[in-house]
Amino acid sequence: MLAPLILAPIYRSYLWGGRRFETALGRRLPDAGVYAESWQLVDRGADQSVVAAGPFAGATLGGLVRDRGGDLLGRHAPRDSFPLLFKFLDACQDLSVQVHPDDARAARLGTPDLGKTEAWYVIDAAPGARIYAGLREGVTREAFAAALRAGRCDEAIHSFPARPGECVFIPAGTVHAIGAGLLVAEIQQSSDVTYRLHDWNRVGPDGKPRQLHVEQGLEAASRLGPVAPVNPARTADPAIRRLVTCDYFLFDEVVPADAWSVGGDDGCHFVATIAGELAFEDHWSLPPLRVGDCALLPASLGRQLLTATRAGTRLLHVALP
Repeated sequence: MLAPLILAPIYRSYLWGGRRFETALGRRLPDAGVYAESWQLVDRGADQSVVAAGPFAGATLGGLVRDRGGDLLGRHAPRDSFPLLFKFLDACQDLSVQVHPDDARAARLGTPDLGKTEAWYVIDAAPGARIYAGLREGVTREAFAAALRAGRCDEAIHSFPARPGECVFIPAGTVHAIGAGLLVAEIQQSSDVTYRLHDWNRVGPDGKPRQLHVEQGLEAASRLGPVAPVNPARTADPAIRRLVTCDYFLFDEVVPADAWSVGGDDGCHFVATIAGELAFEDHWSLPPLRVGDCALLPASLGRQLLTATRAGTRLLHVALP
């Protein structure tokens, strides 16, 4: 049998990043640079989540999917790779306006990946921070294309103030951008197909504008209307608010009063602590999950009891449908 798998982060440094993985998540970053993304759950070629503690320390997620797929994935096995990617993003500048194709359009556009549907959970938001999602009411595809080519994308894209605790669902084909001042958790299909439509008319580190993919992006943009934060749904478990149910993942916010049980459905479960602290059952002899820590609970473990050891503990939970 496998054990709970506490996963080490993989950092990505991009021009729009900052240092909030230290200040908000309690991390010790590798150096004094800026860090934009912290990949917490990934199985994409050389990009591999590594188990950080316990009897399987040093194992990669891809290796476990390949060698222990039945234990790890249960009813979702076999798989060539883990189908989801979870990350934290620290946006100190506006991200570029992007769109990801759906699976069918990704195939038609000749990409090596599937499409990408994703969802964001706002952990922290600076005053005035905004989310850009979908197009303004009444903006047609033709009007959007004209605005893009004229460098006036901001006139066509819908936006709203971001608030901590909100979730935004971004189905493939939705034009979107994360605004400056946001610390976000993102769950997505494990795909890297991104078409950059607009970069706010700025230049990259080399002093040149970054490459845009306007024609491919217009082909990929299949959802045109404005997007609003989701309305979470209550569930049979009073600790859980269901944020997103889609073909690729289930996404929940969990606020346990004390202990919370999860699993036992022959599927794996991923948890990320975003406030407080969460302890595993004593027999695992594993360290607690503090803010920013993440773990994958293999299907073979059955029902697991996780205990909130600090007041105000809150976590995000992801499962395969």
